[in-house]
Amino acid sequence: MRLRLAALFFFWAATGVAQPTTHDPWETFFEASGGLRTPRYDSTVAYCRRLAAFSPLVHFTSFGQSAQGRALPLMIVSGERSFTPASARQAGKAVVLIQAGIHAGEIDGKDAGLMLLRDIVIRKQYPHLLDSLVVLFVPIFNVDGHERFGPYNRINQNGPAEMGWRTTAQNLNLNRDYMKADTPEMRALLKLFSTWLPDLYIDCHVTDGIDFQYDVTYTMELGPNIDVAVSGWARDNFLPSVLPAVEASGHNVFWYVMPREDSDLSKGLKGGGVSTPRFSTGYAALQNRPALLIETHMLKPYRTRVDATYHFLKASLEAVRMSLSRLKDAVLAADRRLESADPSVRVVPLRFKAGTGFHMRHFLGIKHRVEHSSLSGDTRMIYTGEPFEQDVPFYDESIVEDSVRMPEAYIVPPELTYVPELLRAHGIQFKQLPLPDSLDVESYRFTDVKFAERPYEGRQSVTFIASPVRGRRHFPAGSLLIPTRQRAAKVLVHLLEPRSPDSFAAWGFMNGIFEQKEYAEEYVMEKAGADLLAQQPALRQEFEERVRTDSSFAHTPAARLNWLLQHSPWGDPAIGLYPVGRLHTNE
Repeated sequence: MRLRLAALFFFWAATGVAQPTTHDPWETFFEASGGLRTPRYDSTVAYCRRLAAFSPLVHFTSFGQSAQGRALPLMIVSGERSFTPASARQAGKAVVLIQAGIHAGEIDGKDAGLMLLRDIVIRKQYPHLLDSLVVLFVPIFNVDGHERFGPYNRINQNGPAEMGWRTTAQNLNLNRDYMKADTPEMRALLKLFSTWLPDLYIDCHVTDGIDFQYDVTYTMELGPNIDVAVSGWARDNFLPSVLPAVEASGHNVFWYVMPREDSDLSKGLKGGGVSTPRFSTGYAALQNRPALLIETHMLKPYRTRVDATYHFLKASLEAVRMSLSRLKDAVLAADRRLESADPSVRVVPLRFKAGTGFHMRHFLGIKHRVEHSSLSGDTRMIYTGEPFEQDVPFYDESIVEDSVRMPEAYIVPPELTYVPELLRAHGIQFKQLPLPDSLDVESYRFTDVKFAERPYEGRQSVTFIASPVRGRRHFPAGSLLIPTRQRAAKVLVHLLEPRSPDSFAAWGFMNGIFEQKEYAEEYVMEKAGADLLAQQPALRQEFEERVRTDSSFAHTPAARLNWLLQHSPWGDPAIGLYPVGRLHTNE
């Protein structure tokens, strides 16, 4: 012990970390501040390194770099030093990935996680939690946003005294980036996820929204976007164990909800909807993994919020330990259903809408009044601080609005150069054609194309009508052949089926296919168009009908001539044609 303490003090001196001034050398920065402050990046990393230097149960590393070059910190905590995915699998451990600071101003999970892991490995308060678990802890995911540090970054939030910023240095929101993966931070996180394949993913946040009595809210995917065995474990094993434990720790807990109408709770609460896979919980669902979203209440004191997160994390680890075999069986069964092309999973839901189904829930609210606002000119809501209880309608029905049947495989031409790296990050397997080939494929042609007026998350998103087409196409050597009989098939489908809200096409990766690059001089097209209509009476009839019924077309000379160009042999048939092909078993 003397040697270990000597090494520890040497480590403090070598790293320039101030030695503790209290009787407890393991007190965190948050605790030393009386629960009012959170540490900066360097201090957080130094504390993680101290834990790893002192305890053989902790391995500290980095899983990537941010846009500004900061290391993305990762603590791996294991009772048997299962510090690699292979050793964890061989030991039969469940892997729990806890992520904090994806929004770096919402940093409760960092301080709660540091204290919980300290209490497990140093104070030995809950050593049994590591009997069957490996914990991956990302204390700060958005590290660059974390260092945009200041007291005015979260106007809605009651502490800490200073905190980080919501978005990255590239002004991108990581919790919209799970599918498109535009940021280096997310690409690193996806590789971490697909390498370790955690059995449970926990994402720590702080709410925005209404005032209520609850210290902490939560959500999990339980709807038609997740495998039934995985959602069954969350509903029947996990939540019935976790929620009473958090309540017993002194914190009121409720599902993460918003009112259906801002100023009238009697109209009900909305919650339990399906998250698109751009978000953590929706993404984990496509990966056949349960994910817990923790949302502490923004108006509660920082110390209260961190304590609530601490107990939610502790109860979650306990719940996984107690139902380990069922959880591992559930995720394994979900993976195997996709790998074996089980007919029950070949139709993949793409879009959802809220249903009208509801049930009554007892809700602990805060009273408010509504009065005129001289600032906005509208009404304003003023919370009085007075608690009330009320049974309210809780709307949690989700209905599949659109779905698609998986093909046997997709084929992607090599000019879509961003696809291979992103597929690897998502853990999707593919091969490349060694030689060029011509194949009969299903695909889509886009019409009614509309681009967003403003960029969203750095991209110009696009909406369209995608109509199925079939034809023979030439695919060069190097084209990607991507089978759907694989574990991550649902992620693949949402990336490549254009009607998915998080597809490459919807996010604007392929906007070049909507651009016309060749054109005709008017004096050339006048003669060519007249000849074309004279030679093709049916086309003349279609043209005249368009002129008669479409006033805008009729009064736009360039549009009329361009229509003729596109219906001539000189037109470009690739405009609006989706470059990705769908292959079936007869190919």
